[in-house]
Amino acid sequence: MTEPAVEGDTERSPTEAGEEASGSAKERQLAPGLWVVATPIGNLGDMSCRAREVLARADLVVCEDTRVTGRLLRHLGLAKRLFAYHDHNADRVRPFLLGRLAAGERLALVSDAGTPCIADPGYRLVREASQRGIPVRTVPGPSAVIAALSVAGLPTDRFLFEGFLPSKGAARRRRFAALADLDVTLVLLEAPHRMAETLDDLLAVLGDREAAVARELTKLHEQVVRAKLSELRARLGSDIPARGEFVLVVAPPDIAPVVDVGDATELLRQLLASHGLREAVERAAIRTGLPRRRLYELALALRRGEREEE
Repeated sequence: MTEPAVEGDTERSPTEAGEEASGSAKERQLAPGLWVVATPIGNLGDMSCRAREVLARADLVVCEDTRVTGRLLRHLGLAKRLFAYHDHNADRVRPFLLGRLAAGERLALVSDAGTPCIADPGYRLVREASQRGIPVRTVPGPSAVIAALSVAGLPTDRFLFEGFLPSKGAARRRRFAALADLDVTLVLLEAPHRMAETLDDLLAVLGDREAAVARELTKLHEQVVRAKLSELRARLGSDIPARGEFVLVVAPPDIAPVVDVGDATELLRQLLASHGLREAVERAAIRTGLPRRRLYELALALRRGEREEE
């Protein structure tokens, strides 16, 4: 196998060059193996002293984008060898990285921002390294998921990180339907140009729940807006600029009984758009507390009305 290219050292400071040449005692203290290192999600002041030390002593820094990590290392005053590891090359270059780890080297794994292995291919490297008996250690730190949860003002005793959503509307609505009845807070990642469609789909499938939009966390224009989904949708583009990096946090379903038949009918109409009759009735019964027999009658009436309109 041809050895992949490793980005060479750049902008080496005299102090670092001297330390590496002499093989300082500090460097020898870093144990061999894979080090999973969290980096800032925006504010560079969130970089921990331990994370910097591990990066300084690693034989190789494995990252998503060498340009992004290169800027961080220059800010930290470090000049290290960088190696790109991402979705497009992971399967091809992983054997090379595992070989270096097996030889006793110290590799630091970072993502472009935050904690590695969360919605990125790093977990496969961690899994295969651990299967081969190679030590894997964590250097914890910033995470957009935990940061958003901490300021959302929503229940955090149980939450589900759903990550990045499908780009197609139908697939996205099916995903939301599968999550609709889970009694957990949902944490979603979304691109700015799809936020409007995503909020529309959440409203249609989950109903008008409490939610929070966290945008540009820890950065200069950090913004956290807490409101009903309908209000967030109305404010998107004006009070909430449709740009930046978004984390969307959505409250668990309100399972208090719905006493208004009109509300139950509207809920059934939404559920029937993505579920069969029986499944829609079951989900409506859980969310409203109304008798299944009554809901079944309402669902049948809705189906008859649809056929008459056709």
